[in-house]
Amino acid sequence: MKQSVHSSSWKCLFVLAVTLCLASSVYSQEEEKNNAEIGLTVGPMVFLGDLGGHAGKGTTFIKDYNMNTTKLAVGAYGAVYPTQWLGFRFSLNYGSIEGSDADIKPKGGDEVTRLDRNLDFRSKIIEGTVMAEFYPTVLLEEDPEDVTGRLRPYGVLGLGLFHFNPQGSYVAPNGDYEWVDLQPLHTEGEGFPEYPDRKNYSLTQLNIPMGVGIKYFLSENVNLSFEIIHRKTFTDYIDDVSKNYVDPSLFYKYLSPTLAPIAAAMANKSPLQNVPLSGYGVGGKRGDPSQNDAYFTAQFKLGIRLGGGTAQRWRNSTHCPLLRF
Repeated sequence: MKQSVHSSSWKCLFVLAVTLCLASSVYSQEEEKNNAEIGLTVGPMVFLGDLGGHAGKGTTFIKDYNMNTTKLAVGAYGAVYPTQWLGFRFSLNYGSIEGSDADIKPKGGDEVTRLDRNLDFRSKIIEGTVMAEFYPTVLLEEDPEDVTGRLRPYGVLGLGLFHFNPQGSYVAPNGDYEWVDLQPLHTEGEGFPEYPDRKNYSLTQLNIPMGVGIKYFLSENVNLSFEIIHRKTFTDYIDDVSKNYVDPSLFYKYLSPTLAPIAAAMANKSPLQNVPLSGYGVGGKRGDPSQNDAYFTAQFKLGIRLGGGTAQRWRNSTHCPLLRF
């Protein structure tokens, strides 16, 4: 992806953030409604892509989820609620994702080809999102302003910007083990004239977060939530794996003498690469370009609502924290 797209992505998120701030400014004039909220999130972040998985053909959904690749993500957010059934949230998240073909348990099916491929990756994720929250059950409540003890399911949809940097495990000729950045190695010939359809990919990309959650109000101003949010992305290179194996001589043609041997080693790590007709040679399938990579989080949220009128707080303080829909 070209640098202009990278710049446009940042501009897009900036415009959305400004819009959210303006909305917050407008609605903050009505303090009695407790419409501003800040909070923290914590929970697992999971990668769904080409690497790792289980028996059979690889997929990009939960079937190929490997438990040991689960990593923790943390975040902070600010939100405004112009009405009880609608909110707008801006959040910042930091987490890690990874995947490894070595996690696959061979059972004699299609998964063996991925196990022999022997690729792995890890990456940090820095993400900013702007999302709308929808609380449909509010429309059925007799007194939506009375929230203490209330349990509310909700859905979220928005736009995000995230930064990643895939790394792969590398064993140097002297036996040293280290993690190396994969994008500068052009492991699938990205940017090489011989592969005009493979552009250099940007490490900053847009995503579309979507998901569901449920919120419980401990009091008028404090709430706990649990939500699962899936990120649809527009890149298949979060794990640096997408298409076919390329001619390793091209690394020595276009890369520095230092990077070329590392790129050749990282591009094809299959122990079968030197076996005739093994399928791991030039033009062999390395990844599946038919579906882009994705990731999701399953997080707990602690929210603190700001403002609120004294009369409303006094009214809600008389309620016990019972479960109410």
